[in-house]
Amino acid sequence: MEVELIVDGKMIEINRFVQEILGSTVLGAAGTLRGVEEDCTEVVIKIKKD
Repeated sequence: MEVELIVDGKMIEINRFVQEILGSTVLGAAGTLRGVEEDCTEVVIKIKKD
């Protein structure tokens, strides 16, 4: 699993452990949503804070 974290356009280096935690959490949550295929290969989340 490859996970990238980009904050304000800057790539943040994260180790394999954090990649696995973030990736598994997001894939698990997305997988429960109607319309998301079980074998999806990519999930993109964009968060903007006011």
